[in-house]
This record gives sequence, structure tokens and C-alpha cells, in this order.
Amino acid sequence: MDLRPQIEKFSRRFAEVEAALNDPKAFDNPQRAQERGREYARLKDLMAQGQAYLKAVADLAENRVLLQSEPADSELAQMAKEEIARLEAAEKRLSLEVQRGILPPDPADSRNTIIEIRAGAGGQESALFSADLYRMYTRYAEAQGWKWENLDSSSSDLGGYKEIIFQITGQDVYKRLKYESGVHRVQRVPATEAQGRIHTSTCTVAVLPEAEEVDIQIKPEDLEISVCRASGPGGQGVNTTDSAVQIIHKPTRMIVRCADQRSQQKNKARALTVLRSRLLERKIEEENKKYADQRKEQVGTGERNERIRTYNFPQNRLTDHRIGLTLYNLPVVMEGAIDPVIEPLMTHDLEEKLAALKG
Repeated sequence: MDLRPQIEKFSRRFAEVEAALNDPKAFDNPQRAQERGREYARLKDLMAQGQAYLKAVADLAENRVLLQSEPADSELAQMAKEEIARLEAAEKRLSLEVQRGILPPDPADSRNTIIEIRAGAGGQESALFSADLYRMYTRYAEAQGWKWENLDSSSSDLGGYKEIIFQITGQDVYKRLKYESGVHRVQRVPATEAQGRIHTSTCTVAVLPEAEEVDIQIKPEDLEISVCRASGPGGQGVNTTDSAVQIIHKPTRMIVRCADQRSQQKNKARALTVLRSRLLERKIEEENKKYADQRKEQVGTGERNERIRTYNFPQNRLTDHRIGLTLYNLPVVMEGAIDPVIEPLMTHDLEEKLAALKG
């Protein structure tokens, strides 16, 4: 497939958006300016990938000519073979990234993200694994240059979390983390197990794109807001002031609680952010049900009752069940190095969507 026309198309559109952003009137409409800014960043990345793709194609052609012109057992021929293998992999990867530009961009991809981790089956061990997942995601966020902030949590007796909700802000957060929604299963010997038996526990992870007020409009009369004293760690100031905020959304009976800030106003604002994001997720799920065929284009359904991944500690094995991926470097993954899991999921998702588009 000749991708040059597509790369040229990106270049022309990039010039148009750049000119629009340079117009002094561009920021008269802040929302429109923000949308153009996102498109500008996306097109800039696509152009860089397009140039890298064209260079890989040219270098690949040169090395193939070199291989044919040299004796098969010569040192130059061996070097050309190694370079061809590397360039073929790069060409495939870059080709997919360029083709990604053909697909309509998901507006949620560039949004900040709220992650909710909840202990499932397995009692205390499940709560401890919730803390491990929280650490894994925050370490990953740190490596990506993202920032995170805790919104609410409920600790277990042994130092884990029955539930923890936190927000991650940065570039392309949802784009990379959206595949984490689902049931995560862990198989290991718990610290409380005296006889060394392996236990199986689960946690659920929900990844929500942060909703903006224009996405979800909440009527004040639909809210029941109450305040109470925060509990848990945080010092004397937290425990003696009515800073925790609980919001009940009457139409859906959805309950959100935030207590990690000493300021009642800050907790209220964060609770409303979580509520909007949950309502947006619900709205998206309802739309997906109307278009069930389109869900086949996605990597799994993202539903929380779907077991997406198993972490087997005795065998040092991680398995993502959606794409049959197995890795044997579990300690590294748990330290936040999850790109070897995320990248194949993104590639598979892209391939499926491109195949559906062509079909």
C-alpha cells in the first residue's frame, strides 16, 4: 500500500491548522482553539511518523539491493540481512501508525483520566493487589511524565485498598490506559498464607475519560450533597473537620464520595468530576449497545465482568487474555513498565479497526 498520498494529505492539513492557530482571532472561541490544538499535536506526530516511514522504506530498498549484489556469505551481506530484519519491523509499525490517521480520532484519547480500582474476590489478598495495581499505574504515570492525584480511598486492615480512585493528567493518558478496564486476576501465595498455598484473587479496574461540563450537564436539583468527617490517614486536621463530601445523583442513584483533601470545596469539585466521568462512561456504554457490531472492532468490550489479564507470580507470568499475550517479566511490569503490554493491545486494536474499515 502506497502511503505517500496519505502523508501528503497530513502535511496539507497540518499547514491549514497551523495557519488557523496563528490567526489572532483563533482564541476567541476557546473550545474550538483547544480542538485545533489537539489536532495540531496529532498531525505533527503523524507527519513525524510519516517521514520516519518513508526513510525506512528507502533504507529497506537500499539494503535489499546491497544484499543481492554481495556474495551470500560476505560480511556486508550478513549486515544487510540484519538491517533488513530491523527495517521490516520498523516499516510495519510505522505503516500502522500512518494508517491510524485514516481512522476518525477518538476525542477521549487526549483527555485526562480517572482510574477506579476495587478489590474483588479474595478478601485481604484482593485488597493488597489493589494497592499493587495502584502502585503500578502511578509508577507508569511517573515514567510518562504525567501527574496523578488521589480522589478517594478506603484502606484495608493489612495496608491494601478496598477501593482507590485517582486522577491522572497528561498527554494521551486515556489513549494508552483505556485498555486496562476490566477484571485483573492475581495468582500468588498471600503473605497471610502459612502453608504456602497459591490463592486466586481479583480486582476490577475502571478507566474513565474525564468528562467536561459540555459533555455531561448536571442539574443542581438532581444532586443530594452531604458532608461528614473524613476518616483514615491524613493527620488531626483531616479527622476533625467536616471535609469529606458525598454526592448522590438522584436520577441514577449513583454515589460518589471524595475525602482526600482537607478543603470541603476541593472535595466537592473532585466528586463532581468523578460523577461526570461515570455518567459519561454510562452514556458511552449505552451508545455502544445500540451499535453492537462496532464493538467487534475493539480489543474486548471493556466490561468489568470480563477477565482481561492474569498475573501469575509463582511462574513469573503475565497473560493478557484478549490477544493471547504472555510475558515472563512480572516484577518489572509491577514496577510500572507496562508498555510491553499496552503497545501490542494498541497495535491489535488498530489492525482490527483498519481491517473493518477496508472490509
